[in-house]
Amino acid sequence: RVEGNPVFIYHDAFNPNIDEVNDLKERYRSGTVGDVEVKTLLTEAINRFLEPSRERRQEYENKPSLIKEALEAGSTHAKKIAQETMGDVREALEINYFKE
Repeated sequence: RVEGNPVFIYHDAFNPNIDEVNDLKERYRSGTVGDVEVKTLLTEAINRFLEPSRERRQEYENKPSLIKEALEAGSTHAKKIAQETMGDVREALEINYFKE
């Protein structure tokens, strides 16, 4: 059964080749394709889907300084926003002791 079959749910989600997915569904319903072929093609589709993420991961793994730079930039940005927010809070609560 195709409907509700997790393998075909994943095919619909990760396999961009709609014609291939529809062909597999039709053949599965008629009993002319087995689970091994359907799962093999799903594995290939998922691997193609994940390849760009794996490449990016490898890039970051080879250049840890990129991660450190991103974390530092994010931290600096977050600190600035937090300081502004806390200034607004102190003003709203009238507890801005250090304001001249």
